Amino acid sequence: MKDLYSRHRAVLPDWLALYYDEPLELTHGEGRHVWDAAGRRYLDFFGGILTTMTAHALPDVTKAIAEQAGRIIHSSTLYLNRPMVDLAERVAALSGIPDARVFFTTSGTEANDAALLLATAHRGSNQILAMRNSYHGRSFSAVGITGNQSWSPTSLSPLQTLYVHGGVRGRGPYAALSDAEFIEACVADLRDMLGQTRGVAALIAEPIQGVGGFTSPPDGLYAAFRDVLAEHGILWIADEVQTGWGRTGDHFWGWQAHAASGPPDLLTFAKGIGNGMSIGGVVGRAEIMNSLDANSISTFGGSPVTMAAGLANLTYLLEHDLQGNARRVGGLLIERLRAISAHLPVVREVRGRGLMIGLELVKPGTDEANPQAAAAVLEAAREGGLLVGKGGGHNTSVLRIAPPLSLTVAEAEEGAAILEQALQDV
Repeated sequence: MKDLYSRHRAVLPDWLALYYDEPLELTHGEGRHVWDAAGRRYLDFFGGILTTMTAHALPDVTKAIAEQAGRIIHSSTLYLNRPMVDLAERVAALSGIPDARVFFTTSGTEANDAALLLATAHRGSNQILAMRNSYHGRSFSAVGITGNQSWSPTSLSPLQTLYVHGGVRGRGPYAALSDAEFIEACVADLRDMLGQTRGVAALIAEPIQGVGGFTSPPDGLYAAFRDVLAEHGILWIADEVQTGWGRTGDHFWGWQAHAASGPPDLLTFAKGIGNGMSIGGVVGRAEIMNSLDANSISTFGGSPVTMAAGLANLTYLLEHDLQGNARRVGGLLIERLRAISAHLPVVREVRGRGLMIGLELVKPGTDEANPQAAAAVLEAAREGGLLVGKGGGHNTSVLRIAPPLSLTVAEAEEGAAILEQALQDV
Protein backbone atom coordinates (compact mmCIF):
# COMPACT_ATOMS: atom_id res chain seq x y z
CA MET A 1 0.00 0.00 0.00
CA LYS A 2 2.82 2.42 0.85
CA ASP A 3 4.41 1.61 -2.51
CA LEU A 4 1.18 2.46 -4.34
CA TYR A 5 0.86 5.69 -2.35
CA SER A 6 4.41 6.74 -3.22
CA ARG A 7 3.75 5.97 -6.89
CA HIS A 8 0.53 8.01 -6.70
CA ARG A 9 2.41 10.97 -5.25
CA ALA A 10 5.14 10.70 -7.88
CA VAL A 11 2.91 10.90 -10.95
CA LEU A 12 -0.35 12.63 -9.90
CA PRO A 13 -0.80 16.31 -8.92
CA ASP A 14 -0.60 17.32 -5.27
CA TRP A 15 -4.09 18.81 -5.31
CA LEU A 16 -5.66 15.43 -6.10
CA ALA A 17 -6.95 14.81 -2.58
CA LEU A 18 -6.99 11.44 -0.83
CA TYR A 19 -9.01 10.50 2.25
CA TYR A 20 -7.32 9.13 5.39
CA ASP A 21 -3.84 9.40 6.87
CA GLU A 22 -3.14 6.01 5.32
CA PRO A 23 -4.97 6.15 1.96
CA LEU A 24 -7.27 3.28 1.09
CA GLU A 25 -7.17 1.11 -2.04
CA LEU A 26 -10.57 -0.43 -2.76
CA THR A 27 -10.33 -3.62 -4.80
CA HIS A 28 -13.90 -4.87 -5.11
CA GLY A 29 -17.44 -4.41 -3.85
CA GLU A 30 -20.77 -6.15 -3.50
CA GLY A 31 -24.09 -4.69 -2.47
CA ARG A 32 -23.44 -1.99 0.11
CA HIS A 33 -19.94 -3.23 0.99
CA VAL A 34 -16.42 -2.76 -0.39
CA TRP A 35 -13.11 -4.47 0.36
CA ASP A 36 -9.61 -3.02 0.57
CA ALA A 37 -6.34 -4.51 -0.68
CA ALA A 38 -5.75 -6.16 2.70
CA GLY A 39 -9.09 -7.97 2.48
CA ARG A 40 -10.94 -5.88 5.07
CA ARG A 41 -14.63 -5.25 4.47
CA TYR A 42 -16.31 -1.86 4.91
CA LEU A 43 -19.91 -0.73 4.90
CA ASP A 44 -20.01 1.98 2.22
CA PHE A 45 -21.95 5.09 3.26
CA PHE A 46 -20.51 7.34 0.53
CA GLY A 47 -20.94 5.29 -2.66
CA GLY A 48 -18.05 6.75 -4.64
CA ILE A 49 -19.32 10.29 -3.95
CA LEU A 50 -23.04 9.47 -4.39
CA THR A 51 -22.33 7.54 -7.57
CA THR A 52 -22.83 3.86 -6.70
CA MET A 53 -26.57 4.48 -6.51
CA THR A 54 -28.12 1.02 -6.55
CA ALA A 55 -25.41 -1.40 -5.36
CA HIS A 56 -21.82 -2.42 -5.94
CA ALA A 57 -21.46 -5.08 -8.65
CA LEU A 58 -25.19 -5.09 -9.37
CA PRO A 59 -25.66 -8.15 -11.63
CA ASP A 60 -28.20 -6.39 -13.87
CA VAL A 61 -25.72 -3.62 -14.64
CA THR A 62 -22.58 -5.75 -15.00
CA LYS A 63 -24.43 -8.11 -17.34
CA ALA A 64 -25.68 -5.21 -19.50
CA ILE A 65 -22.14 -3.80 -19.71
CA ALA A 66 -20.61 -7.14 -20.68
CA GLU A 67 -23.26 -7.91 -23.31
CA GLN A 68 -22.97 -4.49 -24.94
CA ALA A 69 -19.17 -4.57 -24.84
CA GLY A 70 -19.32 -7.89 -26.66
CA ARG A 71 -21.22 -6.22 -29.51
CA ILE A 72 -19.66 -2.75 -29.88
CA ILE A 73 -18.02 -0.49 -27.33
CA HIS A 74 -17.83 2.83 -29.13
CA SER A 75 -19.33 4.69 -32.08
CA SER A 76 -19.75 8.44 -31.13
CA THR A 77 -22.84 10.58 -31.70
CA LEU A 78 -22.16 10.73 -35.45
CA TYR A 79 -24.07 7.45 -35.81
CA LEU A 80 -27.48 6.32 -34.66
CA ASN A 81 -27.18 4.73 -31.25
CA ARG A 82 -30.11 2.62 -30.03
CA PRO A 83 -29.13 2.46 -26.31
CA MET A 84 -28.67 6.25 -26.27
CA VAL A 85 -32.10 6.86 -27.81
CA ASP A 86 -33.68 4.34 -25.42
CA LEU A 87 -32.20 6.02 -22.35
CA ALA A 88 -32.90 9.53 -23.66
CA GLU A 89 -36.59 8.64 -24.08
CA ARG A 90 -36.79 7.45 -20.48
CA VAL A 91 -34.91 10.43 -19.07
CA ALA A 92 -37.05 12.88 -21.04
CA ALA A 93 -40.25 11.24 -19.79
CA LEU A 94 -39.04 11.19 -16.18
CA SER A 95 -37.71 14.77 -16.20
CA GLY A 96 -41.10 16.43 -15.93
CA ILE A 97 -40.05 18.93 -18.63
CA PRO A 98 -42.52 19.14 -21.57
CA ASP A 99 -41.19 18.33 -25.06
CA ALA A 100 -37.77 17.60 -23.61
CA ARG A 101 -34.52 16.89 -25.43
CA VAL A 102 -31.51 15.13 -23.88
CA PHE A 103 -27.77 15.51 -24.48
CA PHE A 104 -25.42 13.00 -22.83
CA THR A 105 -21.97 13.82 -21.48
CA THR A 106 -19.38 11.88 -19.49
CA SER A 107 -19.67 13.69 -16.12
CA GLY A 108 -21.67 16.13 -14.03
CA THR A 109 -19.06 18.80 -14.62
CA GLU A 110 -19.48 18.44 -18.38
CA ALA A 111 -23.26 18.37 -18.00
CA ASN A 112 -23.23 21.71 -16.18
CA ASP A 113 -20.78 23.05 -18.75
CA ALA A 114 -23.22 22.09 -21.53
CA ALA A 115 -26.16 23.65 -19.68
CA LEU A 116 -24.25 26.91 -19.27
CA LEU A 117 -23.38 26.90 -22.98
CA LEU A 118 -27.01 26.32 -23.93
CA ALA A 119 -28.40 28.93 -21.54
CA THR A 120 -25.92 31.66 -22.48
CA ALA A 121 -26.27 30.97 -26.20
CA HIS A 122 -30.06 30.97 -25.99
CA ARG A 123 -30.16 34.19 -23.98
CA GLY A 124 -27.24 35.94 -25.66
CA SER A 125 -25.66 36.73 -22.31
CA ASN A 126 -22.75 35.49 -20.23
CA GLN A 127 -24.27 36.58 -16.90
CA ILE A 128 -25.15 33.78 -14.51
CA LEU A 129 -26.81 33.73 -11.09
CA ALA A 130 -25.49 31.06 -8.75
CA MET A 131 -26.03 30.22 -5.11
CA ARG A 132 -23.59 30.99 -2.33
CA ASN A 133 -21.88 27.84 -1.00
CA SER A 134 -22.59 26.01 -4.28
CA TYR A 135 -20.48 23.50 -6.22
CA HIS A 136 -21.00 22.67 -9.89
CA GLY A 137 -17.81 20.92 -11.06
CA ARG A 138 -14.15 21.32 -11.86
CA SER A 139 -14.09 22.71 -15.43
CA PHE A 140 -13.10 26.31 -16.11
CA SER A 141 -16.69 27.49 -16.51
CA ALA A 142 -18.06 25.35 -13.64
CA VAL A 143 -15.40 26.67 -11.26
CA GLY A 144 -16.45 30.17 -12.32
CA ILE A 145 -19.97 29.67 -10.94
CA THR A 146 -18.99 27.69 -7.83
CA GLY A 147 -19.80 29.63 -4.66
CA ASN A 148 -17.68 27.42 -2.38
CA GLN A 149 -14.21 28.94 -2.11
CA SER A 150 -12.62 25.63 -1.12
CA TRP A 151 -13.39 24.29 -4.62
CA SER A 152 -12.75 27.44 -6.67
CA PRO A 153 -9.01 27.69 -7.41
CA THR A 154 -9.17 30.71 -9.72
CA SER A 155 -11.13 33.96 -10.01
CA LEU A 156 -10.81 33.89 -13.81
CA SER A 157 -13.97 32.88 -15.66
CA PRO A 158 -15.66 33.15 -19.06
CA LEU A 159 -18.84 34.05 -17.17
CA GLN A 160 -19.96 37.00 -15.09
CA THR A 161 -21.36 35.43 -11.94
CA LEU A 162 -23.54 36.99 -9.26
CA TYR A 163 -24.22 35.01 -6.09
CA VAL A 164 -27.68 34.79 -4.57
CA HIS A 165 -28.57 34.00 -0.97
CA GLY A 166 -30.75 31.04 0.02
CA GLY A 167 -28.91 27.75 -0.36
CA VAL A 168 -28.01 27.54 3.34
CA ARG A 169 -30.92 27.58 5.80
CA GLY A 170 -29.19 27.29 9.16
CA ARG A 171 -26.44 29.90 8.88
CA GLY A 172 -26.08 33.44 7.60
CA PRO A 173 -28.08 36.67 8.04
CA TYR A 174 -31.50 35.04 7.54
CA ALA A 175 -30.99 31.95 9.73
CA ALA A 176 -33.19 33.22 12.58
CA LEU A 177 -36.20 33.83 10.32
CA SER A 178 -39.13 31.48 9.90
CA ASP A 179 -39.23 29.47 6.67
CA ALA A 180 -41.77 31.86 5.12
CA GLU A 181 -39.74 34.89 6.20
CA PHE A 182 -36.55 33.26 4.92
CA ILE A 183 -38.07 32.78 1.46
CA GLU A 184 -39.42 36.33 1.48
CA ALA A 185 -36.01 37.76 2.39
CA CYS A 186 -34.20 35.69 -0.27
CA VAL A 187 -36.69 36.72 -2.94
CA ALA A 188 -36.22 40.37 -1.94
CA ASP A 189 -32.45 39.89 -2.24
CA LEU A 190 -32.91 38.38 -5.72
CA ARG A 191 -35.17 41.24 -6.84
CA ASP A 192 -32.66 43.77 -5.54
CA MET A 193 -29.83 42.08 -7.43
CA LEU A 194 -31.80 41.93 -10.67
CA GLY A 195 -32.59 45.63 -10.27
CA GLN A 196 -28.87 46.35 -10.52
CA THR A 197 -28.09 44.32 -13.63
CA ARG A 198 -29.68 43.36 -16.93
CA GLY A 199 -29.70 40.51 -19.41
CA VAL A 200 -28.98 37.63 -17.00
CA ALA A 201 -28.99 34.26 -18.80
CA ALA A 202 -29.86 31.80 -16.03
CA LEU A 203 -29.89 30.84 -12.39
CA ILE A 204 -28.14 27.54 -11.64
CA ALA A 205 -28.89 25.89 -8.30
CA GLU A 206 -28.54 22.55 -6.54
CA PRO A 207 -31.85 21.72 -4.79
CA ILE A 208 -29.66 20.31 -2.00
CA GLN A 209 -26.07 21.52 -2.01
CA GLY A 210 -23.79 18.48 -2.13
CA VAL A 211 -20.16 19.45 -1.59
CA GLY A 212 -21.44 22.40 0.46
CA GLY A 213 -22.56 20.02 3.20
CA PHE A 214 -26.04 18.77 2.21
CA THR A 215 -27.63 22.14 2.96
CA SER A 216 -30.94 23.22 1.45
CA PRO A 217 -33.46 26.04 1.59
CA PRO A 218 -37.07 25.63 2.74
CA ASP A 219 -39.30 23.88 0.22
CA GLY A 220 -40.68 26.35 -2.28
CA LEU A 221 -37.77 28.80 -2.43
CA TYR A 222 -36.85 28.01 -6.03
CA ALA A 223 -40.51 28.15 -7.06
CA ALA A 224 -40.62 31.68 -5.64
CA PHE A 225 -37.35 32.47 -7.41
CA ARG A 226 -38.76 31.10 -10.66
CA ASP A 227 -41.66 33.54 -10.57
CA VAL A 228 -39.19 36.44 -10.33
CA LEU A 229 -36.90 34.98 -13.00
CA ALA A 230 -39.84 34.53 -15.38
CA GLU A 231 -40.55 38.27 -15.22
CA HIS A 232 -37.12 38.82 -16.81
CA GLY A 233 -37.04 35.78 -19.13
CA ILE A 234 -34.20 34.27 -17.07
CA LEU A 235 -33.79 30.48 -17.25
CA TRP A 236 -33.62 28.11 -14.28
CA ILE A 237 -31.03 25.31 -14.36
CA ALA A 238 -31.51 22.62 -11.70
CA ASP A 239 -28.22 20.87 -10.94
CA GLU A 240 -29.46 17.38 -10.02
CA VAL A 241 -26.08 15.65 -10.24
CA GLN A 242 -26.37 14.58 -6.59
CA THR A 243 -30.09 14.92 -5.84
CA GLY A 244 -31.54 13.08 -8.83
CA TRP A 245 -33.02 9.60 -9.30
CA GLY A 246 -34.90 9.40 -5.99
CA ARG A 247 -32.03 9.85 -3.55
CA THR A 248 -33.98 12.37 -1.47
CA GLY A 249 -36.78 9.83 -0.98
CA ASP A 250 -39.62 12.34 -1.04
CA HIS A 251 -39.07 13.17 -4.71
CA PHE A 252 -37.50 11.67 -7.82
CA TRP A 253 -35.84 15.04 -8.54
CA GLY A 254 -34.80 17.64 -6.01
CA TRP A 255 -36.59 20.39 -7.94
CA GLN A 256 -39.92 18.74 -7.15
CA ALA A 257 -39.72 20.20 -3.62
CA HIS A 258 -40.02 23.55 -5.44
CA ALA A 259 -42.53 22.57 -8.11
CA ALA A 260 -45.29 25.14 -7.58
CA SER A 261 -44.09 27.25 -10.53
CA GLY A 262 -43.32 24.32 -12.82
CA PRO A 263 -40.21 22.38 -13.80
CA PRO A 264 -36.78 23.89 -14.54
CA ASP A 265 -35.89 24.95 -18.07
CA LEU A 266 -32.75 22.78 -17.96
CA LEU A 267 -31.89 19.91 -15.65
CA THR A 268 -28.42 18.40 -15.32
CA PHE A 269 -27.74 14.85 -14.12
CA ALA A 270 -24.86 12.41 -13.67
CA LYS A 271 -23.36 10.22 -10.92
CA GLY A 272 -26.04 7.73 -9.83
CA ILE A 273 -27.59 6.99 -13.21
CA GLY A 274 -24.42 5.16 -14.30
CA ASN A 275 -23.86 3.39 -10.97
CA GLY A 276 -20.14 4.00 -11.52
CA MET A 277 -20.07 4.29 -15.31
CA SER A 278 -19.28 7.73 -16.72
CA ILE A 279 -22.67 9.20 -17.58
CA GLY A 280 -23.81 12.79 -17.32
CA GLY A 281 -26.24 14.87 -19.27
CA VAL A 282 -28.59 17.79 -19.63
CA VAL A 283 -32.31 17.59 -20.38
CA GLY A 284 -34.35 20.65 -21.21
CA ARG A 285 -37.01 22.35 -23.25
CA ALA A 286 -36.60 21.76 -26.98
CA GLU A 287 -36.54 25.50 -27.69
CA ILE A 288 -33.36 25.84 -25.61
CA MET A 289 -31.75 22.50 -26.41
CA ASN A 290 -32.10 23.13 -30.14
CA SER A 291 -30.80 26.72 -29.99
CA LEU A 292 -27.13 26.18 -30.86
CA ASP A 293 -26.34 27.55 -34.34
CA ALA A 294 -23.01 25.73 -34.75
CA ASN A 295 -22.02 22.11 -35.11
CA SER A 296 -21.54 20.03 -31.98
CA ILE A 297 -21.06 16.34 -31.23
CA SER A 298 -19.83 14.17 -28.39
CA THR A 299 -17.11 11.59 -28.84
CA PHE A 300 -17.73 9.70 -25.60
CA GLY A 301 -21.04 11.07 -24.31
CA GLY A 302 -23.80 8.51 -24.86
CA SER A 303 -21.42 5.63 -25.57
CA PRO A 304 -23.22 2.32 -26.18
CA VAL A 305 -21.69 0.67 -23.09
CA THR A 306 -22.49 3.47 -20.65
CA MET A 307 -26.01 3.82 -22.05
CA ALA A 308 -26.62 0.09 -21.62
CA ALA A 309 -25.46 0.40 -18.02
CA GLY A 310 -27.69 3.41 -17.42
CA LEU A 311 -30.75 1.66 -18.85
CA ALA A 312 -30.20 -1.43 -16.71
CA ASN A 313 -29.54 0.65 -13.62
CA LEU A 314 -32.59 2.88 -14.10
CA THR A 315 -34.80 -0.14 -14.73
CA TYR A 316 -33.59 -1.79 -11.52
CA LEU A 317 -34.10 1.44 -9.56
CA LEU A 318 -37.70 1.82 -10.72
CA GLU A 319 -38.71 -1.84 -10.52
CA HIS A 320 -37.39 -2.16 -6.95
CA ASP A 321 -38.77 1.21 -5.77
CA LEU A 322 -35.41 2.39 -4.47
CA GLN A 323 -36.82 5.89 -4.08
CA GLY A 324 -39.32 4.47 -1.61
CA ASN A 325 -36.53 2.57 0.13
CA ALA A 326 -34.50 5.79 0.39
CA ARG A 327 -37.48 7.49 2.00
CA ARG A 328 -38.17 4.69 4.49
CA VAL A 329 -34.64 3.61 5.44
CA GLY A 330 -33.28 7.15 5.13
CA GLY A 331 -35.97 8.45 7.46
CA LEU A 332 -35.08 5.83 10.06
CA LEU A 333 -31.36 6.58 9.70
CA ILE A 334 -31.83 10.33 10.10
CA GLU A 335 -33.88 9.86 13.27
CA ARG A 336 -31.33 7.39 14.65
CA LEU A 337 -28.49 9.83 13.98
CA ARG A 338 -30.43 12.68 15.58
CA ALA A 339 -30.99 10.57 18.68
CA ILE A 340 -27.28 9.70 18.79
CA SER A 341 -26.25 13.33 18.38
CA ALA A 342 -28.70 14.90 20.82
CA HIS A 343 -26.18 14.76 23.70
CA LEU A 344 -22.99 15.21 21.68
CA PRO A 345 -21.89 18.88 21.73
CA VAL A 346 -19.63 18.30 18.72
CA VAL A 347 -22.72 17.85 16.49
CA ARG A 348 -24.51 21.10 15.64
CA GLU A 349 -27.12 19.64 13.30
CA VAL A 350 -28.24 16.46 11.57
CA ARG A 351 -29.98 17.36 8.32
CA GLY A 352 -30.95 15.86 5.02
CA ARG A 353 -33.57 13.96 3.13
CA GLY A 354 -33.80 10.31 2.18
CA LEU A 355 -30.31 8.86 1.89
CA MET A 356 -28.59 12.24 1.61
CA ILE A 357 -27.67 13.09 5.20
CA GLY A 358 -25.23 15.59 6.72
CA LEU A 359 -23.86 15.90 10.26
CA GLU A 360 -22.45 19.36 10.87
CA LEU A 361 -19.63 19.36 13.45
CA VAL A 362 -18.55 22.31 15.59
CA LYS A 363 -16.12 23.05 18.37
CA PRO A 364 -18.10 22.15 21.51
CA GLY A 365 -19.68 25.16 23.17
CA THR A 366 -19.31 27.28 20.04
CA ASP A 367 -20.80 27.67 16.58
CA GLU A 368 -17.40 27.37 14.89
CA ALA A 369 -16.61 24.77 12.24
CA ASN A 370 -14.56 21.81 13.44
CA PRO A 371 -12.66 20.31 10.50
CA GLN A 372 -10.29 18.52 12.88
CA ALA A 373 -13.23 16.63 14.40
CA ALA A 374 -14.57 15.77 10.95
CA ALA A 375 -11.19 14.32 9.94
CA ALA A 376 -10.95 12.39 13.22
CA VAL A 377 -14.46 10.93 12.88
CA LEU A 378 -13.69 9.95 9.29
CA GLU A 379 -10.64 8.00 10.52
CA ALA A 380 -12.46 6.45 13.50
CA ALA A 381 -15.40 5.35 11.32
CA ARG A 382 -12.98 3.69 8.92
CA GLU A 383 -11.39 1.82 11.82
CA GLY A 384 -14.88 0.66 12.77
CA GLY A 385 -15.55 -0.58 9.24
CA LEU A 386 -17.58 2.34 7.85
CA LEU A 387 -16.75 4.74 4.99
CA VAL A 388 -18.34 8.21 5.02
CA GLY A 389 -17.57 11.47 3.25
CA LYS A 390 -17.05 15.05 4.33
CA GLY A 391 -17.70 18.53 2.98
CA GLY A 392 -19.03 21.93 3.94
CA GLY A 393 -18.69 25.60 3.12
CA HIS A 394 -16.08 28.11 4.23
CA ASN A 395 -17.43 28.15 7.80
CA THR A 396 -18.81 24.62 8.18
CA SER A 397 -17.53 21.08 8.58
CA VAL A 398 -19.89 18.27 7.66
CA LEU A 399 -19.88 14.48 7.52
CA ARG A 400 -21.67 13.39 4.35
CA ILE A 401 -23.68 10.15 4.37
CA ALA A 402 -25.02 8.85 1.05
CA PRO A 403 -25.11 5.03 0.79
CA PRO A 404 -26.52 3.06 -2.14
CA LEU A 405 -30.31 3.39 -2.26
CA SER A 406 -30.74 -0.36 -1.65
CA LEU A 407 -29.48 0.05 1.94
CA THR A 408 -31.26 -2.27 4.37
CA VAL A 409 -32.57 -1.35 7.81
CA ALA A 410 -30.01 -3.68 9.41
CA GLU A 411 -27.17 -2.00 7.50
CA ALA A 412 -28.47 1.43 8.47
CA GLU A 413 -28.44 0.39 12.14
CA GLU A 414 -24.96 -1.07 11.79
CA GLY A 415 -23.60 2.08 10.21
CA ALA A 416 -25.28 4.32 12.78
CA ALA A 417 -23.74 2.28 15.63
CA ILE A 418 -20.25 2.60 14.11
CA LEU A 419 -20.73 6.32 13.59
CA GLU A 420 -21.98 6.74 17.16
CA GLN A 421 -18.81 5.13 18.51
CA ALA A 422 -16.64 7.27 16.24
CA LEU A 423 -18.36 10.46 17.39
CA GLN A 424 -18.02 9.45 21.04
CA ASP A 425 -14.32 8.69 20.54
CA VAL A 426 -13.80 12.20 19.18
